[in-house]
Amino acid sequence: MFKSLHQANNPLVICNVWDVPSAKLAEKSGFLALGTSSAAIASTLGKEDGENLHFEDVLFIVKAIVGSTPLPLTVDIESGYGDTPDVIAHNIIELVNIGVVGINIEDSVVSQGKRALRDSAWFANLLISVKKQLRDADVEVFINVRTDAFLLNAREALSVSLERIHRYQQAGADGIFLPCIRKPDDIKAVVASTPLPINVMSVPELPCFSQLKALGVKRISMGNAVHEAMLASLSSQLMAIQREQSFHALF
Repeated sequence: MFKSLHQANNPLVICNVWDVPSAKLAEKSGFLALGTSSAAIASTLGKEDGENLHFEDVLFIVKAIVGSTPLPLTVDIESGYGDTPDVIAHNIIELVNIGVVGINIEDSVVSQGKRALRDSAWFANLLISVKKQLRDADVEVFINVRTDAFLLNAREALSVSLERIHRYQQAGADGIFLPCIRKPDDIKAVVASTPLPINVMSVPELPCFSQLKALGVKRISMGNAVHEAMLASLSSQLMAIQREQSFHALF
């Protein structure tokens, strides 16, 4: 079911959520699927993005979200919350066991506060090992592989991405996610490079949904943008309360 949503006529717009209220609002607003935002979840717990939470904390929040809505949920597991295929596969299986239908896993890692791309051959081999363990456990899950050359402003980001897409397709990825890609020509090139559904993310310069559809994009994510916009709105209301010395701004 979730996989088929990536082959629909219109791109699948994923609403990225971080708790039960945001998930229920997304369902009420008519979205067909949800994804977690690791950055938003980390923020609600006072942490920075980059696997600064324990996996058990993520699992607790995800379980609450799954229990609150019938919408399919895909979970951002960052780099997998583990250093070996065994641990990463175990984490994915735990998520599937509570009702998760997909995951995002990224080919970069944060170390000492700095994000960097992993070696693409190493990461492809990791994917192969994780996929094997999932097959052996008879676990089905949509693996959306996030490749971060555009996010990191890498030199020759397009050619770096194309090489990685080829490797990850061969390794068994179900979809490819390229956060911060935004130029129509770049998007067209990555779509043409693979039969896998391409996922883009909300950034200020991203083309509108109809243009993305014309370019062949199959999935559109929000990342942390909705959470940040909500916090900006809250900040504005709190400052109005202080400034006006009344609660009129709330009503």
